[in-house]
Amino acid sequence: MLRVLKAFFPAVFAAYVLASLLATQVILHDLVVMGVEVDLETRLRASLHDLLGLASTYLLLVLLAFLLAMPAAAALVRLHLIPGSRSLWFSLAGLAALVLLNVIMRQLLGVWPLAAARDWSGLLLQGFAGAVGGYLYARLSQRRPRQLFR
Repeated sequence: MLRVLKAFFPAVFAAYVLASLLATQVILHDLVVMGVEVDLETRLRASLHDLLGLASTYLLLVLLAFLLAMPAAAALVRLHLIPGSRSLWFSLAGLAALVLLNVIMRQLLGVWPLAAARDWSGLLLQGFAGAVGGYLYARLSQRRPRQLFR
């Protein structure tokens, strides 16, 4: 159980950080396309601002999504019903978790939790962040072969 917890929280944090950073950069890219000049300092400040500002909401939503997705992936891995590596299943679970989080919130509340997820590219980038978190969870929660002598 401790092994799972040691893997879960870093995976959630990694997915959140990457999702937040990608969302910020998507929005800034949209501004650049509209002709607004965005320098590196602005990108860094906006990224830090969003990382801190979204922590009270989006981080908790990512935590909830992973709380549902990782046990589901673990069950699929354990049951061997569908072929695929452990890393693949946890990555897909993370991807689905963040994509579904955004889509479900849109359907329930009528707004996107992240403006950057309104179009397909932004939504898929959120999924990518979830997949990275899921992959990290798979790697960190993996049982290590026991050594005879330590």
